[in-house]
Amino acid sequence: MINCKLKKQYVGLVLTGLTLIPGGLLAAEASAPYPVDHEYSFGEVVRQSVYGDVYSDPDRWQELSIGNFFTKGWDKPWVSPPTGGGGAPRQGWLNAYEGVFYRLSLGVFGWKHHDNNTDSYTGNLVTFTPINSRFEVKTEIPVSANSEATNLGDFRIQARFLLSESRNFTQTLNIDFRTPTGSAVNGDDVASIIPQYQFWANWWKGLVVRGGAGFTIPYAGEIKEAGARSTFDANVSVGYYMTPHDMTPFGDMVLYMATNVNQAIDNRAPGGDTAVSLSPGFRTHLGLDWYMLGTVEIPVTSSDYDYQVLFSFMKVY
Repeated sequence: MINCKLKKQYVGLVLTGLTLIPGGLLAAEASAPYPVDHEYSFGEVVRQSVYGDVYSDPDRWQELSIGNFFTKGWDKPWVSPPTGGGGAPRQGWLNAYEGVFYRLSLGVFGWKHHDNNTDSYTGNLVTFTPINSRFEVKTEIPVSANSEATNLGDFRIQARFLLSESRNFTQTLNIDFRTPTGSAVNGDDVASIIPQYQFWANWWKGLVVRGGAGFTIPYAGEIKEAGARSTFDANVSVGYYMTPHDMTPFGDMVLYMATNVNQAIDNRAPGGDTAVSLSPGFRTHLGLDWYMLGTVEIPVTSSDYDYQVLFSFMKVY
């Protein structure tokens, strides 16, 4: 049964998430783009980034560098960048670091088979909302279930900063805040901060390389009961795009392999010191900016689960 004491906390979080979903109940009518040399007010920047036409004219996109991080891009709306130098689109994959900005929402379903022949399940509503060319917000509203209980999970909000972006290469700095709104029975009820560096690269044809590194630092909540530990986290993912965007329902078909490494750096909870997993996956454009994604996560090192299946439908706004 869902933990009733969390309902009030989640009402505010869900409403916050809905306000960040472009095209949702609170979304205004999409705004037409201003002239390229238009001087934007703060409200115009946000409105254009969240609701405006950011896809029809990629020429409005501008390169950004680390050198002008503090002076360029903050007063301009986010515009979806063109394809990479090899022609691959900037898109997200399950179990892979993003490294780029998006404007979309996706629902992710997870099924994990444990080594004691029990199963656990997860659901997650994830939304990416750009605010300007340098900053966007990512929110996650999860649900966790196992043989003991079903509960709303730990709500997460992530501040994402675009360090640099060229035609071939993008870098972001992300700071994820996990709030203890779930239950330790499901491995939740942990407050942590998760800083990460991420990158995305496409220099040759449909080949995309992405990844990054960072830390997970729990600091409050039921840390020991949930089995949480401070970790060093890293990801490297490689994929190849094989079809054009309009070849629906197999448009932008990409096959990829994601490798995730988590190295414990404290001993606050029991468990192995290093976790390595491989996640072969796919993504395809179904049509009308709807996408389907899937992956199977397979642990390489000793783990309490045999494998995890993740499946998602996604809508780009």
